[in-house]
Amino acid sequence: MSGNLYTRLRVPPSGEARPAIVLPDGRAIPYAQLYARSGQYAQALLDLGVTPGDRVAVQAPRSAELIMVYLACLRAGAVYLPLNEAYTQAELEYFIADAEPRVVVCAPGRLAALLPLARRLGVAHVVTLGAGEPRGSLAERADAQDPQDPQGFEVERSADDLAAILYTSGTTGRSKGAMLTHGNLASNAFALKAAWRFTSADVLLHALPLYHIHGLFIAVNTVLAAGASLILLPAFEPDAVFRHLPGTTVFMGVPTFYVRLLPDPRLDRAATAHVRLFVSGSAPLLAETHREWQARTGQAILERYGMTETGVITSNPYGAERVPGTVGMALPGVEVRVADPESGAPLSGAPVASGAVGMIEVRGPGVFAGYWRRPDKTRAEFRDDGYFVTGDLGRFDERGYLHLVGRGKDLIISGGFNVYPKEVELEIDGLPGVLESAVFGVPHPDFGEGVTAVVVRAAADTAPPLSEADMLALLKERLAGYKCPKRILYVAELPRNTMGKVQKNRLREQYAQLYQR
Repeated sequence: MSGNLYTRLRVPPSGEARPAIVLPDGRAIPYAQLYARSGQYAQALLDLGVTPGDRVAVQAPRSAELIMVYLACLRAGAVYLPLNEAYTQAELEYFIADAEPRVVVCAPGRLAALLPLARRLGVAHVVTLGAGEPRGSLAERADAQDPQDPQGFEVERSADDLAAILYTSGTTGRSKGAMLTHGNLASNAFALKAAWRFTSADVLLHALPLYHIHGLFIAVNTVLAAGASLILLPAFEPDAVFRHLPGTTVFMGVPTFYVRLLPDPRLDRAATAHVRLFVSGSAPLLAETHREWQARTGQAILERYGMTETGVITSNPYGAERVPGTVGMALPGVEVRVADPESGAPLSGAPVASGAVGMIEVRGPGVFAGYWRRPDKTRAEFRDDGYFVTGDLGRFDERGYLHLVGRGKDLIISGGFNVYPKEVELEIDGLPGVLESAVFGVPHPDFGEGVTAVVVRAAADTAPPLSEADMLALLKERLAGYKCPKRILYVAELPRNTMGKVQKNRLREQYAQLYQR
């Protein structure tokens, strides 16, 4: 069998009449149409000069057509590079300069702003893709292609060839491109299909972003691997969720989704009776949220653990006890250990040391191929025996369930998105009247963690001090919304140890109750 992920995901001809994507208005796109249209997009990319290994960067609104473009990239042998719709022009400049895509796909409304930047950085083509009208120039190019979908049409790829690059923040403030192969994505999709018992009868209610590993690879790839269907919502919105739940068998979300649904009086056992599985990931789910959801619906949320570089690593079991506050056990074929953070030696001389807290490390077919053009960073994140160092601290209990304890790095997960403090600090420190800053995460009832900043003002004679509102307004011009602090607080000085390092643990303790209601 071809190593191309598209071929691995493709259903047999007998299943092509089934709905692949159901739109909010009830219109269904069967698998046959999905394949035919993605073939048109693949040919459009080839006509733009895309060759195997070329990057195709996409910053476009969530739509069925966007999924077709993703499949088209797989078929053409291109490397799919999804970008958050919230990224600013300054952020896009870094990603485009680093990845050097041949084609950039953007929303029609962003073309005028993006085109000069793309031309300056040597991008061969900038095309548009809309959600509705206007449909965009890439859709028009696809319209001109033969709609027939020859069985098996795709560029030959091996399991080790790149399928996608997803940028993940780095501690230096510069994002790193995680290189994911056709084999990485296929292994995770089929492992989840088995672990979560997906079949062609399933219908996934999809309200996640399509530029994130959760919404794109974990959700979409698993659905396609099973030949199931997904209802594609334009955004997470409680009214739409409750409207579509009766026709849903699986719901995937970040903890924020569940927190926002819980206060709704419509949430009860009757509303969720048709759903066989609720999954939560991308950020820690509070045990309190887990218990409250079960009390209201009679169903236990299945919490899992993963990251951009690895896909899903562990999952609470489908049929057995789902324990609040844990992320379950390793998926089949995945090796997870808790190790000494410095040496990598397994604690207590065993890969799983019950109760011992250490660095979570993982090895398996879903672990990425390394960071794009960053061999030094790639080497630094892998042990000599092939284990990837996640940066997360955890422990295994006596049942073999993994508990996340904290992070060895300062990563903040807010609303399911990764935020590294250094990137935000660099922007704050560049504002008028700022001497220095420290950014950290503290518990937040809606977002899991709230991005929080403390600022030391510069001397009064250097620049007039800015208000918190003024600083936030300036940051929103430079950073995606999810990276912007929820609060900016002024302090006389930052707490430091004897070596001069800022003690963020003290800041987290001091402001732990900042967002509590």
